[in-house]
Amino acid sequence: MKRARILVLDAAPGDLLVRELARLLGHGLAVTLNLRRVVDRAGVRAAWGGRVDFTEFDAFDESALVAEVVRDGLGYHAVKSRAGVPLRAAFLAAATDAALANRLRVVGRAGAGTDHVDLVAAARHGVVVTHTPGSNTNAVAEFALAQLLALTRDLPAHNEAAHRGNWRTPAAPTVELAELTLGIVGPGRIGLALAERATALGMDVQALSRRPAEVSPSLARSHSLTALLKTSDVVSLHLPLTPQTRGLIGRAELALMRPGSILLNTARGGIVDEQALADALRDPAHPLAAAAVDTFEHEHAAFASPLFGLPNALLTPHVAGMTRSAMATAAVRCADHIAALLADRSDGVPVVTG
Repeated sequence: MKRARILVLDAAPGDLLVRELARLLGHGLAVTLNLRRVVDRAGVRAAWGGRVDFTEFDAFDESALVAEVVRDGLGYHAVKSRAGVPLRAAFLAAATDAALANRLRVVGRAGAGTDHVDLVAAARHGVVVTHTPGSNTNAVAEFALAQLLALTRDLPAHNEAAHRGNWRTPAAPTVELAELTLGIVGPGRIGLALAERATALGMDVQALSRRPAEVSPSLARSHSLTALLKTSDVVSLHLPLTPQTRGLIGRAELALMRPGSILLNTARGGIVDEQALADALRDPAHPLAAAAVDTFEHEHAAFASPLFGLPNALLTPHVAGMTRSAMATAAVRCADHIAALLADRSDGVPVVTG
């Protein structure tokens, strides 16, 4: 029987790639691996040649991506992404062209969130989109807690001064976590995991949900974003990027925050107006004191932000969920989901629609 073809756009790093490829091959899929982000290309070719086909191109370049899926008229039944390669209408149209020997049926994301996929176009072309919600819950919650601790104790500034040989002492003593209130916008899996950790450290925690009935009874419930911003010392965002959440935190919202407050974003870049955030952090009279940002409006090769160079902005390149356990879980689950959908077995597989 003809094997379904899958294109792995961005491989799992290091030896996690072994688990990912073994899982895909174990499902009987014909794998083509994009070597663009593989460090040891020669080693991977030597280890997997004969079992896996190889290609190399910049998946974030849409023209190169389209060229790959239509190459020799073969096409692919599925594509797998880890880093959120944009899969827009032009790609989806090309990948499902009737002239291809194998038309795209499934898009899989090894990670949470599918805002990188044009879901309306995917539905129009009959492409099913799946991802791995929950695979990075602990990783992102731990990272948000690390952001919180770093900024409340001013660790970046102390580190920078110490490396310059300066013995820097605070102008005023810092507060302990037990003195602070954490506001969580979006108490889903990650938000609740962060709430548990913060509560264990003595923080008061309140949450705002789009579905208030789903807020854990152990959490104080905020009735509006305005109320949460006004009454939280630290605000952590844990929302998907949708038309409703894009630009949710802008100038007006930032101005509502408590004096000396901190904003954490491990969700999606488009939720926060980065220019408004940068302007707030530059203004010594603004109530916002610092921000930690792991997700940006423009990432990867297009990485750019007005936050660059601000000492009270702790910036990281979308690494919150990149722990060994989280990435291994995501890679294996994604392989299983794609194989199940290609075999028309959708029970229990998370599918996202536009």
